[in-house]
Amino acid sequence: VDLCVLWEGLAMAMAMASSPIRARDLPDVPKGKLPRHLELQRTRVLCNSDAPLHTESIQYSGAYASSGVDNSLRVGEFCKNFRVEVVSLNEDDIEFDMIGIDAALANAFRRILIAEVPTMAIETVFIADNTSEIQDEVLAHRLGLVPIRVDPRLFEYKSENDVPNEKNTIVFKLDVTCKRQGERLKNSSVKSDQLEWLPHGSQYQLPSMNLDSKPRTYTSFSCSQDSLLAFSKVPITVHYPDIILAKLGPGQCIELEAHAVKGTGKTHAKWSPVATAAYRMLPEVVLLEEIEDELAVELVSKCPMKVFDIEDLPKGKKKANVARPRVCTLCTECIRGEGWDKLVQIRRVKDHFIFSIESTGALPPEVLFVEAVKILEDKCQRILTEIP
Repeated sequence: VDLCVLWEGLAMAMAMASSPIRARDLPDVPKGKLPRHLELQRTRVLCNSDAPLHTESIQYSGAYASSGVDNSLRVGEFCKNFRVEVVSLNEDDIEFDMIGIDAALANAFRRILIAEVPTMAIETVFIADNTSEIQDEVLAHRLGLVPIRVDPRLFEYKSENDVPNEKNTIVFKLDVTCKRQGERLKNSSVKSDQLEWLPHGSQYQLPSMNLDSKPRTYTSFSCSQDSLLAFSKVPITVHYPDIILAKLGPGQCIELEAHAVKGTGKTHAKWSPVATAAYRMLPEVVLLEEIEDELAVELVSKCPMKVFDIEDLPKGKKKANVARPRVCTLCTECIRGEGWDKLVQIRRVKDHFIFSIESTGALPPEVLFVEAVKILEDKCQRILTEIP
């Protein structure tokens, strides 16, 4: 009997050798669908306690051709799967999810927000008097970093050869003197709300050798900026009124004129419209087995972000479940220790990004993202027009 079984096994082996079976024809690998382990490698980053796995993005269109899966980027599929979901929004911050997008595009939006969306910032400072302890250069630098609440889309860029006018320049005046009032000091702290907007332009005269000529100022405004419809109801001002610019002692004073122009963050950080623009992949926490009773309590206590919760079961039993996976910081505390990596798995979703934008105040955060999309669209249009 043993010889008969052996002979049948040899016959089956010879038959398989003569007609090899392809992997795509195996019954557990259906055509047009990836096996579960390959699908996880393609769409997830596995976060182990020592190092993450499968961090790369598979860009080659024929990477899964043997399984009958087309990995190419198609516009129709992208438009069908891509969506934006706003999670929270206030005056200065926005958090939203970008789903169905590659990390390269998400990073492109981040870089454009930081370096290419324009704002207005103080560029030139004319100091008439400064008897404070802060140096002129440091004071000018601090003034440049003060966020100005004005829509930069209403202004034009100013080149070195352009004359400052109402369309490319905003003029502020600062004239503060510290005085004693009894036992107190008035204006001992110079704050940003003491910057006064001059809608008619500069008040400082240009030096001239011709005494008979008409005095000229550092700007050439054809009209007052407050007469323009955009600024008649919403005057130009600083966004944060309590920024301390300098400290003054009794008798010390600062008198200056500051000119703000349009620029982008890639020229200087003072023109960057965002305090932070960051993204992270959506965390995904999976329980590979049911965790009950004492292990459930231990798992909940291990997580500092309170991702897990305990569910009460009949007969006094307890079971752990994933209650708040979004707040997971991937600290891997839950998988540290012997055997925990067999019970809990932490992943990142490769095409789901949690994007957060904090505006400096020039534009609302939701408008900043729309402007970044427009800039990326213009770049794509330029590339298409230059392709022969």
